[in-house]
Amino acid sequence: MDVVVLRTDRCELSPPTDADVDAIFEACQDPAIQRYTTVPSPYLREHAEQFIPRVERHWAEGREATWGIRHDGQLAGMIGLYRREPESAELGFWMSPWARRRRLLIEAATAVVEFGFQRVGMSLARIEWRAVVGNTGSARVARALGFRYEGTLRHALAGPSHRDDAWIAGLLAGDDRAPVAWPILDGGLPPLPTP
Repeated sequence: MDVVVLRTDRCELSPPTDADVDAIFEACQDPAIQRYTTVPSPYLREHAEQFIPRVERHWAEGREATWGIRHDGQLAGMIGLYRREPESAELGFWMSPWARRRRLLIEAATAVVEFGFQRVGMSLARIEWRAVVGNTGSARVARALGFRYEGTLRHALAGPSHRDDAWIAGLLAGDDRAPVAWPILDGGLPPLPTP
């Protein structure tokens, strides 16, 4: 797959390069990134150095598409479409602490989702989102993008020393993108119907 650069009003999305190693290493020291994403913990500089050629390889093989989110010339975060199958992929992302709560992630993720569904992009039918149970920040982003909450997967995410339960949501190419209620964000699960 050819590398694609995406642009939004405030962001440029382009694959990370060796020039981003310091920013990636610094961002991945954040305890929330280490807790709620698949980055190694502790996160060493060599992990950032190894990440760059892996991203290049995955682009070339058409397996995954990963972009650095750049705002005002700084690397604000990372986003991508992972675990690609013929018609589906998983949206994943993290943001540097300084770039959070500026709606940059929603802006970038909207562009990535559009690319995923476009024929000139990945031509996907479904994009999934998964997060460690408790990662409400990530859940709010997915809901804002129009994802539909689908449930909890028990021990579905493997960490270096343990497994976590995962929330899962999906978005289909033809779905209305207007946010809908999510029971995990809107006061708990709905009551069970009475027999």
